Amino acid sequence: MKLSVLGCGRWGTFLASYHCAKNEVLLWGRPGSRGLAQLRAERRNEYQTLPDSLLLRDDLAAALAFGPVVVISISAQQLRQLAAQIQQFDVKGKTFILCMKGIEVATGKRLTQVFREEVTQPVNVAVWVGPGHVQDFSAGVPNCMVVDSDDRATTDFIVDNLSSDLIRLYKGRDLIGTEVGAAAKNVIGIAAGMLDGAGYTSLKGALMARGAREIARLIRAMGGNELSAYGLCHLGDYQATLFSSHSHNRQFGESFIKGEPFDRLAEGASTVQALVRLGEEYKVDLPICQTVNDLLYNGLSANEVIPRLFSRSVKGEFDY
Repeated sequence: MKLSVLGCGRWGTFLASYHCAKNEVLLWGRPGSRGLAQLRAERRNEYQTLPDSLLLRDDLAAALAFGPVVVISISAQQLRQLAAQIQQFDVKGKTFILCMKGIEVATGKRLTQVFREEVTQPVNVAVWVGPGHVQDFSAGVPNCMVVDSDDRATTDFIVDNLSSDLIRLYKGRDLIGTEVGAAAKNVIGIAAGMLDGAGYTSLKGALMARGAREIARLIRAMGGNELSAYGLCHLGDYQATLFSSHSHNRQFGESFIKGEPFDRLAEGASTVQALVRLGEEYKVDLPICQTVNDLLYNGLSANEVIPRLFSRSVKGEFDY
């Protein structure tokens, strides 16, 4: 199968290399991209060396015409702009896989909603999310991830054709829960880093328990299955996001509390604004998300608001 990957960051580059094992793959980067320039010059980045068969291009038309499957791995907040560009080309019948996690800040919409608003041609759209870091996968450490779509046949096609011993794919059946859970785990990751930075690492267990309940309530209010919060898209991704030294979101939270600079992408920093908005819209109490948002954007101090991370614990543990 021919497959193209849009986005040459650490995850997009890994996915392109991963898919080369069974498929013909083209990796696209924006014209002028420093990451693409490095890959062209050295055939490697800080995480891995590219397979000889992997094609590198900065021509979006060529990338979209390459094959029937297009993987997208870019910053969540840039998806609408890229999708609008994609709409200018004939992509009818193609399958787009969004290997990214987030909720659009400006609208509070899930990424499949954003994509379908811009790409109005008849296409298949799915998300591929769950635990796993490029560093671990590149070292041969396996993990499990989940694929979900509003079309069951699309989910089945992706899982049946793109799963491997390195990445075992499961079939999700709750697109709302899968997308919201995957996006929200990055916010919980930032909260975990904040606990690390404040010297409260021992509270991460409580954070995991309360975080999953918080997001389960939101998923249910939005019309999804609250059990998705306890699956691979969210709770199943906690180890990789709340504890791993490779987690950008955890590192960002710790650096923020310590007042240290952090220059890597941490999707949760944007997503938390969207989640607070959704909490207000659906009338769901989100104390952890609100606390992270207050620390990042409202100028409150850690000593003032971190105790609020567990404000619901004075109630029954599973009270709504």
